[in-house]
Amino acid sequence: MTSELFAAAEGGNVQVGEHPQWHILGLTINADTVISTGIAALIVMAFALYLARTATGKVPTRLQLIFETVTEQVERQVESNLGIRTAPFVVPLAITLFFFILIANWLAVLPHAWEEYIRPPTADVNLTFAMAIFVMILVWITGIRVKGRHYFKHFIEPYPVLLPLNLVEELTKPITLSLRLFGNILAGTVMVSVLALMPAFVQWLPTSAWKLFDLFIGLLQALIFALLTILYFAFAAAPQEEGTH
Repeated sequence: MTSELFAAAEGGNVQVGEHPQWHILGLTINADTVISTGIAALIVMAFALYLARTATGKVPTRLQLIFETVTEQVERQVESNLGIRTAPFVVPLAITLFFFILIANWLAVLPHAWEEYIRPPTADVNLTFAMAIFVMILVWITGIRVKGRHYFKHFIEPYPVLLPLNLVEELTKPITLSLRLFGNILAGTVMVSVLALMPAFVQWLPTSAWKLFDLFIGLLQALIFALLTILYFAFAAAPQEEGTH
């Protein structure tokens, strides 16, 4: 499906993977990714500050209910898979990642005229790789902190001969984590660009329908990224007796 979208996009002169760029001190920076990432981060921070200021123990607002629901679900997942006391920072990390990725993904619904500089930054593999590598570095540090040198034992389980395969599996985790998010969001942006090639009097219906679908995909991908983050921490910090089964 993705290859078909790319072919259609290229046939209609829709540029795939092209970014407006800044060249600073010999470095090439994707301007739209930087701008959109900053906008998403500002929205998340504004949301957090607003909740901190308006949160109440009486009748909560809709935003407070949404945040409390997400927090409750994340805490439940962390407690059942990891134990909050083992790595208390996992809850705020997963919540922050969820809301940031959600807002970043939902930038796709902005008007088409804004698309050149404000588009989903998660459609740029540089950002998704950076987030995935950041998460996995924290996972490895947590595993070593909790288990010490015993953390490395799982690389030779259940048999030492599997060491190369276990190493490859560990190193591919940030790759799969990043490419899953990147591929789904990029395909959505390409599809919107392809639909924009249709005549103006008919394009509004499929474009509107696809953007509604994009909202769902953006929510789903943010949820998957946050959930996998929790699971990776759970695997890294699992008690030794559980890791041997």
